[in-house]
Amino acid sequence: MRVALFITCVNDTLFPDTGRAVVSLLRRLGCDVDFPKAQTCCGQMHVNTGYREEGVRLARHFAEVFDGYDAVVAPSGSCAAMVREQYPRLGVQAPPVHDLSEFLVDVLEVEDVGAYFPHRVTYHPTCHSLRGLHLGDRPTRLLSHVRGLELVPLEGADECCGFGGTFAVKNPAISAAMCSDKVRNVMDTGAEVLCAADNSCLMHIGGTLRRQKTGVRIMHLAEILDAR
Repeated sequence: MRVALFITCVNDTLFPDTGRAVVSLLRRLGCDVDFPKAQTCCGQMHVNTGYREEGVRLARHFAEVFDGYDAVVAPSGSCAAMVREQYPRLGVQAPPVHDLSEFLVDVLEVEDVGAYFPHRVTYHPTCHSLRGLHLGDRPTRLLSHVRGLELVPLEGADECCGFGGTFAVKNPAISAAMCSDKVRNVMDTGAEVLCAADNSCLMHIGGTLRRQKTGVRIMHLAEILDAR
């Protein structure tokens, strides 16, 4: 299967290890993974802030760049939801984009990817993953098969962390309060690692975790699944 990695802006600039983990994991599972170098932003932040024309141009470019692949995989529920939900409303026909967890579970039909990660982990289902892509328990099913990993439930898991892209910029006080609630629940789990499928949300929560000197690490789902 010829798969294209849609890395997304946040991962490309701030979390490159996540992209490397996706490529390593998919190749280990037998996929022929390509990284189209012409890819750019999917246009989510443009459309969400009212710059529709600019967003449409980026959407059309995305459709051209990723045309012809058997599947497009993104380590970001937020950006995958943008392509799946918003592109049709913009009049742009693009190849289907899969979140990593749904590609593994639904397309490759794999839940045990051979990972080993001997740590106590809790999982935060980000808003786009939960409500946009409806990933359900796919990520936790994958985590439950990781050898050595103890998966502990997170109270209020379905509550937003307060990031919401530009929401955190426009409403900093509310955003910080929401994040504090999320961090308190994370701490109550006793987890060593907070995992999610979106590094943007992990970046937001991780900032508060670091400032409070909690010692809890943040890790993208792909990095845990690629751990050997």
